[in-house]
Amino acid sequence: HLLLFLLFVGPFNCFASYSRATELFYSLNEGLPAGVLIGSLARDLRLPTAGSQHPASLQPPLSFTLASHGLGGQYVQLDNCSGELHTSAVEIDREALCVESSGATIFGGSAAVSSSSSSPESCLLLLDVLVLPQEYFRLVKVKIAIRDVNDNAPRFPVPHIRLSVPENAPVNTRLAIEHPALDPDMGTNGVQTYRLRDNYGVFTLDVEENENGERTPYLIVMGALDRETQDEYVTVIVAEDGGTPPLVGSATLTIGISDINDNCPQFNDSQLNVTLYGNSSLGTHVATVHAVDMDLGSNAQITYSYSQKVPEPSRDLFHLNESTGVITLSTKVDGDTPRLHRLIILGNGPGCIPAVITVLVTIIKVMMRPPEVVPRFIANEVEGVVYLKELEPVNTPIAFFTIKDPDEKYKVSCYLDGDGPFRLSPYKPYNNEYLLETTKPLDFETQQLYEISVVAWNSEGFHVKKVVKVQVLDDNDNSPVFSEQLIELSIEENNVPNAFLTKLHATDADSGERGQVSYFLGPDAPSYFALDKTTGVLTVSTQLDREEKEKYRYTVKAVDSGFPPRESIATVTITVLDKNDNSPRFINKDFSFFVPENFPGFGEIGVISVTDADAGQNGWVALSVLNGSDIFVIDTGKGVLRAKVSLDREQQSSYVLWIEAVDGGDPALSSTAKITILLLDINDNPPLVLFPQSNMSYLLVLPSTLPGSPITEVYAVDKDTGMNAVIAYSIIGRRGPRPESFRIDPKTGNITLEESLMQNDYGLYRLLVKVSDHGYPEPLHSTVMVNLFVNDTVSNESYIESLLRKEPDISVEEKQPQISIEPTHKKMESASCMPTLVALSIISLGSIALVTGMGIYICLRKGKKHHRADENLEVQIPLNGRINLHMLEKKPMEISNI
Repeated sequence: HLLLFLLFVGPFNCFASYSRATELFYSLNEGLPAGVLIGSLARDLRLPTAGSQHPASLQPPLSFTLASHGLGGQYVQLDNCSGELHTSAVEIDREALCVESSGATIFGGSAAVSSSSSSPESCLLLLDVLVLPQEYFRLVKVKIAIRDVNDNAPRFPVPHIRLSVPENAPVNTRLAIEHPALDPDMGTNGVQTYRLRDNYGVFTLDVEENENGERTPYLIVMGALDRETQDEYVTVIVAEDGGTPPLVGSATLTIGISDINDNCPQFNDSQLNVTLYGNSSLGTHVATVHAVDMDLGSNAQITYSYSQKVPEPSRDLFHLNESTGVITLSTKVDGDTPRLHRLIILGNGPGCIPAVITVLVTIIKVMMRPPEVVPRFIANEVEGVVYLKELEPVNTPIAFFTIKDPDEKYKVSCYLDGDGPFRLSPYKPYNNEYLLETTKPLDFETQQLYEISVVAWNSEGFHVKKVVKVQVLDDNDNSPVFSEQLIELSIEENNVPNAFLTKLHATDADSGERGQVSYFLGPDAPSYFALDKTTGVLTVSTQLDREEKEKYRYTVKAVDSGFPPRESIATVTITVLDKNDNSPRFINKDFSFFVPENFPGFGEIGVISVTDADAGQNGWVALSVLNGSDIFVIDTGKGVLRAKVSLDREQQSSYVLWIEAVDGGDPALSSTAKITILLLDINDNPPLVLFPQSNMSYLLVLPSTLPGSPITEVYAVDKDTGMNAVIAYSIIGRRGPRPESFRIDPKTGNITLEESLMQNDYGLYRLLVKVSDHGYPEPLHSTVMVNLFVNDTVSNESYIESLLRKEPDISVEEKQPQISIEPTHKKMESASCMPTLVALSIISLGSIALVTGMGIYICLRKGKKHHRADENLEVQIPLNGRINLHMLEKKPMEISNI
């Protein structure tokens, strides 16, 4: 009764004791491997286990299961028996689980992930665990806090950050860096500080943290900036977290200094002295002023102008370009022109006080006039430039030059100054006339422009120079030139359509259209090749097949655009490279070979011919026997098929083989052929007598048997075929009271009674039957003894058996059976040969000699049989002893058999 009471009350006491524990809290680091213990639910809930003090019989086994498998369940493994929680093979990544969700919890049935809003660094994994059986049933809320580890380095969202700072920015100016570094880690493991690797002594960084805990770096200007001194600073900004050890990330920071208008134009000199001859022509360059502004863009724009202090005559005499600062002579100097001019020029910049420079121009009065050079051009001339075609003949006139002194007081001479194929010579009979002409043909491709000068000077040493420019005009005198006269190409067969072959290149030394080259295929090029006229790209529009054609050779032309056009020719050779695209091909799909049986081993049965249209390794073919390789072998190189052993037709009359041909390509291609080997029969098997089965067997023949009645038969078979298996039966030996009473059918082997049996014909008859085939060249045979006992009954079997055991004395009649002739049962004598020969000669005169010979041979053979003492015959079934022919009661009967 006490035991029953405990069994009934015990569970309720346990339930009451453990009902307090409904929530458990654990914590662990992220990134732990599988199998790390998180906690034991049974221990922490203080549930009884198998090792507690409660009797085992009172403790049903505990079972712990997840309420359902949700998001959080994949990260833990719960032991259903012990209640131990371990990490699973799925690694916990706090940053992936708990993105900043502002307190949102993602539930997954019994498991969820929570990021508490009260503590932004907390990340909870929520599990619902059921405890069974009923006595300990609990729904336990398990919270697992995932602790952050410093496993992420700070990272800037862009690799290059650019800031712009005005050059007049005051010290302590703060500029926010708009792309701060990001770190998925939380708390101190996040970004803590920023620094510059090189601050150039004028920059530093500061970090501001807002109410959300975000840290933003600020660039602070610590010194004066001047764009004109340095317009850009390039450094590296480094972000560092607070982990141990700390992790860092970096990006390139470029600080550009923007310009302000803090500089004004400045001249390098304050005064410029210039001397000008009074005979200078209009437009003569006098001087150039140049001011510099260190600013950029519109801040550096400078204009030039005369000061108000410059008198009007000087302004009219000298022109000032307000953009370039170039001063030129604008009116002709005469006797009334002042000899000294002070030009005050201002350099004006935006918002600046003008810079000032003074140009002193001194005009030197010229008392004598220089020599004059007057050209008269023969060749085409435009604005002082003479145009000559190349390849003009030697001594082509260019121009006449008249050299004179305007005052007619001084002697004037001249010469040609400059390089080139030109000559200046006096033109007689005139004085002071000179002809400028060529001395060699001009070549545009060598030099296009010449600049020469005709220099005249008088006896006072005054020089005058007249510059002449000669522009050589191009002519179409050069043909295009291919970079290679023989263009050797190769391409694999089975190419894609419009495959690229090469790009032809030809150059033409001529200029303009005359040097533009177009490309064309020669007339011998196949139609499926294409050549781009402009680019020279050579393509093939179709697939090439090496087996169809391996090499192509044709011409291409390069034609220029001159008139008339010039061209050159190159030769293109294309070699089509082989691919393994052809399987080996047998001459026939089916081969048949006829082989006599007993053919010697490794003899040549036949040759299997196979070809492969591919070349090289791809066309190499190896042969092998797929079936019957234990009997047959094939010579890979020659294709000779051989049998390893001698073949017996009686065991197997034919063989069917499959031969595989595999080429040497990669991947290899193959094909198969069927080989049929038929064995021709040879006469290698003698007839096998199946009945009678023994020479000792006998058969009772009743005396009342009628003539012509079948008595028994001899049955034999031959394993050969054809004529080798055609069997003939004949009686070659007899023994008995009247042995000629029985005959045998040469075709069927049936033995029949020929004559009626008399009283004195009773007794044992022994017939030696020869069974022979018609094999060629030598027929084979077997023999069997047929025993016939003529009597009314068999009263004494032992007596008959004793007679059978005695050696028979039988006269052997050796005569070949003739199946084509019906058997003759008449007794033939030696004297009957002549009438037969006469009858045969009457029938066919042409066969007299043959028939006579056969008749004489038969007669002689029959005569000899009467005088034989004895004759031994080798038979397959031997007799028991030597046969005594003198013991025969009657003379042997001659039988004509087939």
